Amino acid sequence: MRGILNILNFILGGCLTTLSWLLATLVSIVLIFTLPLTRSCWEITKLSLLPFGNEAIHVDEINPDGKSALMNSGGTLLNILWVIFFGWWLCLMHITAGIAQCLTIIGIPVGLANLKIAVIALWPVGRRVVPVEVARAAREANARRRFS
Repeated sequence: MRGILNILNFILGGCLTTLSWLLATLVSIVLIFTLPLTRSCWEITKLSLLPFGNEAIHVDEINPDGKSALMNSGGTLLNILWVIFFGWWLCLMHITAGIAQCLTIIGIPVGLANLKIAVIALWPVGRRVVPVEVARAAREANARRRFS
């Protein structure tokens, strides 16, 4: 089922949103001062291409015991730069694609996935795209750690 939904996403506008993320990735490479944003661009490009079966989770959910360098003000500064240069137009692109897809009955699940990615597009630094099973296992392990 995930494969069918990913193909439907690609046909109904996922190709355009993925190309937008690839463009943002290339621009972040060319502009030297945005080079730290490249990893985040690439991570969300994968999510835009294959939103079903993958999930964006924060790096602290994957490795809660390790000290994340992104949890300090550096990660916040990178996210602010992200919103200024890339985030706002990528978010608008996902909102537009999501609304257009939701107007068709068959595209509602894909549209909802695009609206979910629109939120991530505003503040992606510190997120990694992992399979849904890995995200679920990481959250369960974190819950066990918190409550034990």
